Formats: sequence, C-alpha cells, structure tokens
Amino acid sequence: MNAAKRSKIRLIIQASFAALSNGYVKGFTAGRIFEGKSKFLCVPGLNCYSCPGALASCPIGSLQATLNARQYRISLYVAGLLVLFGTILGRFVCGFLCPFGLLQDLFFKIPFVKKIRKLPCEKGLRWLRFFFLAIFVILLPMFVIDITGLGEPWFCKFICPTGTLEGGVPLVLLNSAMRGAAGFLFKWKLLILIITLLSSIVIYRPFCRYVCPLGAIYGIFNKISFYRIKIDSEKCTKCGACQKSCKLDIPVWKNPDSMDCIRCGECKSACPQKAIK
Repeated sequence: MNAAKRSKIRLIIQASFAALSNGYVKGFTAGRIFEGKSKFLCVPGLNCYSCPGALASCPIGSLQATLNARQYRISLYVAGLLVLFGTILGRFVCGFLCPFGLLQDLFFKIPFVKKIRKLPCEKGLRWLRFFFLAIFVILLPMFVIDITGLGEPWFCKFICPTGTLEGGVPLVLLNSAMRGAAGFLFKWKLLILIITLLSSIVIYRPFCRYVCPLGAIYGIFNKISFYRIKIDSEKCTKCGACQKSCKLDIPVWKNPDSMDCIRCGECKSACPQKAIK
C-alpha cells in the first residue's frame, strides 16, 4: 500500500472514531454533557468526559477520579482497561483512535516556512510525559486532599488541552452560566490549548511527544503489544529511509518498537526493501 493511500485510510479511521466518541449531537445544541450509562465506560484515547458530545469517559480522567476518592485508591476497572488496550494495541491507540491526536495531525498539515523535526534535548523532553503521569495524574490526586478527604483531577483541571477544547470552550460558548463562571483558570487552560495548537503547526504532535500521560502508559506496552513492528533483518539494509519518513524521527530499523512510535505505518510505506512488517 502506498503512503498516500495509507494516510487516507488512517485519516478516515481517526475521524470516524472521533465522531463516534463524541456522537451525542444534542449535547452541542443544549450546552449540557451526556449523562447516560455509557459514561461509565472508557474510550481508548484522550477524549474529555465533559465534552458535550462525549458518550464515554477518558481513561486519564477516570483514573484521577478514582485515585482522589475517599473510599478507593485505585480502580481495577480503569487500570485493567489501560492494560488491555496497551497489551493489544500499544500506541496504535495514539495513531488511530485518539481525537486530539487527529487534531494535531491536521494542524501539522498547515503549510509553514520551516517544520521542526526535533527540539534541542529531544530525548530528555520526551520523558516529560512520564513526569506528568507520575505527578499530575497519580501522586497529586492521591495525596493532596482537602478537608473532606478528596483530591482534585490535577491533570484535567490545570493542564489538559483536550478538556479545554472539547469541554471548556463548547460549554462556555453554549451555556450562559458557564460563561459567568469562567475565570483565570479557564484563561490559563485556553493559553495552553493555543500554544499546543500553534506549536502543532511546526512540530509534529508536540502534546503526544512531551506531555500526554496516556501516551506514556501505552508506550510502555509497545514492545510487548500484539500489534507491533517487525524488521526483516535479511532484507533490511539500514538505509535510514524509515527514519526519514517518520515524523517523530524514530530510527525504526534500529528500534522498531520505540515508546514514541504511534504505529502510523509511514515507515512501512517508505521502506524500499519491504523489510518492515
């Protein structure tokens, strides 16, 4: 399959899953979130619970919600789903099933004078997403609690641009009560969203690379997931065509199951020896 056809198929899958995840159309007209039973389920990708159209929950938001509750310290259901998705798909979820990943892909298609392939200290920066996972998703919700014994969803509340785009902005626009309540925190989150989207024009998937805790979790499973990349060592000439085609600058021939790989498949299309499976 050539690169153009593969890219088109991937785009269709991404758009379809984004539409399916946020299929409650009435929510966008009424300015209220869906509260049906399916909200107890988690979608694989980062998709805000508070989006007016969201039919299910984000696993990162759900994880924080259970970690900061008085009665429980961890939900085996949420943890089990993350392990299940990770074991079967790895970061295929990021490449095909995450609505915010799709948005970054579209912004990167916007023409610009020069695209930045990687930032200085790139290797170190890619470990930042584990920092956000450990501190903002796990430790702060668990141990920084109020007088009632409850914590806060720190990552969702103070950082996540997905929540701002899918939940915050639509609800503020559609709901007059929300507009009156919007203050500094909303402006702060809006600033993070704007920086993320503008940087996505120049850098491929900056949020996925440096911030996303869900990508950090799935990346851990990349080497053992059922869906993974294999290199035919007899065919591979180490020409580097795979790395040149990779927008994340991964040396696929040397590290086919990197924690950064989102399984987009562009390396497979680019390999002149057909050595990537």
